[in-house]
Amino acid sequence: MSLDATIAVVGHVEWIDFAVVEQVPAPGEIVHALENFAEPAGGGTVAAVQASHLAGATLFFTAVGDDELGAVCDRQMHEMGFELHAAARTGEAQRRGWTYLDSSGERTITVIGERLGPLGSDPLPWKLLRDCDACFVTAGDPEAIRLARQARVLVATPRAAPELAEAGVEIDVLVGSGEDADEAAGTEALEASAAVVVRTEGGQGGSWRAADGAAGRWAAVPVPGPVVDSYGCGDSFAAALTCALGAGQEMPQAIELAARAGAACLAGRGPYGAQLTLS
Repeated sequence: MSLDATIAVVGHVEWIDFAVVEQVPAPGEIVHALENFAEPAGGGTVAAVQASHLAGATLFFTAVGDDELGAVCDRQMHEMGFELHAAARTGEAQRRGWTYLDSSGERTITVIGERLGPLGSDPLPWKLLRDCDACFVTAGDPEAIRLARQARVLVATPRAAPELAEAGVEIDVLVGSGEDADEAAGTEALEASAAVVVRTEGGQGGSWRAADGAAGRWAAVPVPGPVVDSYGCGDSFAAALTCALGAGQEMPQAIELAARAGAACLAGRGPYGAQLTLS
């Protein structure tokens, strides 16, 4: 079972090493990981995987480094359930990161290297976006964002605020965390160019407001099991919102699905352990 929509993600991938610990070490302290694993993650990849669980088809436009980690990311993403279109960025190292997952369910992230997003000049099949019902943007240069606007619905994260502002496109839905200082600043900068602004508030749910005055709030959805970790919850929320809007749902109904996706992700280890499906 899936939503009747074709979804695209235009964004970034990061190779992430995860370490499960009782608590994040204090300065100078040594802790022992209870578990460790590594995989392609970052906002774009997490959103593409979540969309592939919900929609009829998902395309991911991205870029990878031309080093060994970039090759590993490319190889593994081909097995993650979406249609991959990745440009190899000559002379650039693959962005990677280190994430602690602690016993309270929190994630603490350190990223290493520059974010690699697709460029509009990359030889990717951009014309496929014309047939997409919705597209979620996490990274890309202004021309790539203009090409993403070919989709019927454009959803974006405020973490791409500088490129979105330069692209000068109308954003149908801007979705970001109201509890993250960088995303809050990006939302403020882009609010005038967005038809709807969605602000998540973690365990408090969140709110949305449209340019035409319509607005609403939602309560957090109960987590379907013990809280494991929060890595990927926000990106899963945004991906589900994109899928629902692409399928023609109205904002309150789309928010309901998105909230379920964010809560589901909390119950699994890492970004993919418990993402929402419609089966």
